[in-house]
Amino acid sequence: MELSSAQVEKIVRQVLAGMGATSAPQSAVYPATLPKTAHVAMLTDKQKFEVKEIPIPELTDDDILVKVEGAGVCGTDVHEWRMDPFGLIPVVLGHEGTGEVVYLGKNVKCDTAGKPLKVGDKIVTSVISCGDCYVCRMVPGRTNLCDNQGVFGLIGDKRGTAEGNRVNGWFADYMLIRGEGTTYFQVNDLDLKQRMLLELATVCVHALERGQSTGLINFGSKVLLQGCGPVGLTMLAVLRAAGVNHIIAIDGNEDRLKVAEKLGAKTTICFRRPDEDTLEKRVAKVKAVANGVGVDFAYQCTGAPAAAADIYSYIRRGGGMCEMGFFVNNGEYSINPHLAMCNKEITIVGSWDYSAEDYPKTMAFLKQCREMNIPIEDLITHSFPLEEMNEAMQTNVAQKGIKICYIAK
Repeated sequence: MELSSAQVEKIVRQVLAGMGATSAPQSAVYPATLPKTAHVAMLTDKQKFEVKEIPIPELTDDDILVKVEGAGVCGTDVHEWRMDPFGLIPVVLGHEGTGEVVYLGKNVKCDTAGKPLKVGDKIVTSVISCGDCYVCRMVPGRTNLCDNQGVFGLIGDKRGTAEGNRVNGWFADYMLIRGEGTTYFQVNDLDLKQRMLLELATVCVHALERGQSTGLINFGSKVLLQGCGPVGLTMLAVLRAAGVNHIIAIDGNEDRLKVAEKLGAKTTICFRRPDEDTLEKRVAKVKAVANGVGVDFAYQCTGAPAAAADIYSYIRRGGGMCEMGFFVNNGEYSINPHLAMCNKEITIVGSWDYSAEDYPKTMAFLKQCREMNIPIEDLITHSFPLEEMNEAMQTNVAQKGIKICYIAK
């Protein structure tokens, strides 16, 4: 008689109970009931995902196996899908994911924040730092700048076999976490949508701190946000949760500007409206609501060089800005540094990625959204199964909706 995995597990638990054990050691029970393969959406060519069944490497006492529940589609995923600029093909993408721990090696006791971890917990992953470069050794609080930073769903783990661990991207039904430098967090108190937005929100919480380092963001600041895609709208929610009361949002999509208003923007500007279709008209609108001089601070959240060149014109003398739109190389722009920077004496900061230390703060931000009724979960507008990841990317490229996600069946 052939028993199912569930029946085997039940029998093992009954035997252990009869021996006086209150529970089975996780690594003794769960490997017997786990799959040996995972189904993944593997990028095999430009603009071509294929669902493949690949082996899960042998689990060790230092590993975590996760049953995937969902993952956000990031602009970086789309960029790789369209053009493979990083030369990663074949690769299993997805780094904004979450799921349930189904195997926990006996050496893994807690998450990166020291919170106890057990089978059945919900989990998300963060950065993979090398621990050896200058930043990791000398500035450990800024591991986002690690020279050799690894990313789940972008860089495969080549250890062990010729294929290594290809099951380290979230566009899959199972995902394997292993290796030194990996960071991960237990997130049982967040729902699925919040967990899928957590990585994106962490990018914005990190950018908030970069902006706050200038001393120009406070309750009375007029802050401009340029670009109302997923990054920009999440940044807007972060600013509102941080107490910024007047946010000006600029975009060319009226539907996205309506979402910006729902999230708390007081002024919206659309560069396709007849009265706002030139930089001069938009600057006049901004000054009209920003003390006649321009905003105190601005976040540039687009990946468009022309928009990036415009941002300086909206900022008052003595103000500041944070550039966070160019996570990939989208080209260059030209400005007059005398007029844009020196004459205004503005403070400019860049923001790159996040450190693991930003995750607990971001979890608190998501809970603050609940308290303040900021509808950040509304950013998720489309979801697709594993078999339709090409359609998910096409939807993103067409700018239909806002945040696109993969939801496991």
